[in-house]
Amino acid sequence: MTCPDFSNSLAGKHTELIHKTKALTDIRYGSSPYMRPMEQHLLMGVINLNKPSGPTSHEVTAWVKAILGIQKAGHSGSLDPGVTGLLPIMLGKATKTVSTLRLSGKEYVCFMRLHDVLSEKTVKKVCAEFTGPIYQMPPVISAVKRSIRVRNIYYLEVLEVDGPMVLMKVGCEAGTYIRKLCHDIGLALGCGAHMQQLIRTRTGPFDEDTSITLQELKDAFIFWKEESSEDELRRVIRPMEEGLAHLSRIIVRDSAVDALCHGASLAVPGIVSLDPDIKREQQVCIFTMKGEAVSIATAKMDTAEIMGANNGIAACTERVIMDVDVYPRCWHSRNAEVV
Repeated sequence: MTCPDFSNSLAGKHTELIHKTKALTDIRYGSSPYMRPMEQHLLMGVINLNKPSGPTSHEVTAWVKAILGIQKAGHSGSLDPGVTGLLPIMLGKATKTVSTLRLSGKEYVCFMRLHDVLSEKTVKKVCAEFTGPIYQMPPVISAVKRSIRVRNIYYLEVLEVDGPMVLMKVGCEAGTYIRKLCHDIGLALGCGAHMQQLIRTRTGPFDEDTSITLQELKDAFIFWKEESSEDELRRVIRPMEEGLAHLSRIIVRDSAVDALCHGASLAVPGIVSLDPDIKREQQVCIFTMKGEAVSIATAKMDTAEIMGANNGIAACTERVIMDVDVYPRCWHSRNAEVV
């Protein structure tokens, strides 16, 4: 079973944009996310960190801040101390976008230990019943209120069964407790089970191919400081826009940007192009024509409605990312809609 929202949130890739109108961008304002000065890049970046076993997610985030000498950083969703794998960390101003990653789909590779030896056929049959929406009660030690809630398991693939050990790959909605999933599978099998080892292999648009270690981050930062070479540091710290690649995009005119930075809603005339799959009430990211993230917004029209309209509110701003005055002010009323 595959969930369209999940596959989009993990792929970090989009279909070709639909163009609503032609427009030009002024090179005097803003810049490509890949051409920001390094000092600015450090405060508007994201690190796809491969967390080691042992420290908490908060400790790892604190180490990142200490290595880079910055005041703010935020991780994309806690991993237990013994769990390894991807822990994307947003830096500086990019921490405004952490919530979008925390709510994105996740993928794990898990070793589950059964409390008895069962046939592979039986294990696979029962595990297949745990795809789709399931009910979960968070464990006693958890960061959320203990109440029954529904979480979606997008896929659960049993890779190998060796005696009591089961190796499986799980794609799931944010907030799914894999430890509790193993416990519930054990109950359904009738023999009991527990999670032996867990690795997070994907989160939102990030996968293992682009992950880096704390040592790589420190080495790259020291090399930049001592040798003034930016290449390695830019490899391990990516523009924050890459951490938003799982969201549908709306590209706007230069004249619309500053009003959005002041919290205005986005009206149809400000739109240059957009993704073809936007739906009403969907969370989207608004970008400049140079690829800079401007704000996170809620769509008030779907793609077809936007393409067919000449006016009206297309999206309401939730969270502003870009600073004001990066682009020139082209509006007059403080509460004006973007035009």
